[in-house]
Amino acid sequence: MPTYGYVRVSSADQNEDRQLLAMNELKIPSSQIFTDKQSGKDFDRPAYKSLVQKLRPGDLLYIKSIDRLGRDYDEIQNQWRTLTKDKGADIAVIDMPLLDTRSGKDLMGTFIADLVLQILSFVAQNERESIRKRQAEGIATAKAKGVRFGRPSKNAPNVFGKLVEQWEKKQRTTEEILKICKISESTFYRRLREYRSLNGIKD
Repeated sequence: MPTYGYVRVSSADQNEDRQLLAMNELKIPSSQIFTDKQSGKDFDRPAYKSLVQKLRPGDLLYIKSIDRLGRDYDEIQNQWRTLTKDKGADIAVIDMPLLDTRSGKDLMGTFIADLVLQILSFVAQNERESIRKRQAEGIATAKAKGVRFGRPSKNAPNVFGKLVEQWEKKQRTTEEILKICKISESTFYRRLREYRSLNGIKD
């Protein structure tokens, strides 16, 4: 029976070693371990797509935890059904031995597995939403303390007002001002609006 492993981390800078170690301990050949470094918000993932195409009835797929299939409750459920029902493969979740479709194929076993799957899918989505909420609260708190996010803004030089006057009188071109101030065109027009607002100048 061919055995496969699926590994996913949310971004290229995250480490997949913990998941790969679990797969190696199960003696899964490296050629049969499919890895994506991509968010779980959708299933447009190259390695996952290749895996699904390769799976045949009776094949066994290992995943470290249920949230490797995704972080949305409905999508986890849909993918589980696709893999087990449509493809006819077995799935074993390493961190949750109860979620192993090879065992308990009778009515009670299926009921328990489905119940556990629903609970864990809910937990995965709820945890994701909690993380997002904590992040939003943290950002709001940091902003209230004056912390700035994103790329540092480029301040216009002290002579910006003089440059604007020259620009309005067609004595300087936009390109010249961008070079002097070392800013982009969009930044220039944003600074221009701010300058005119501060000085009570209407556009």
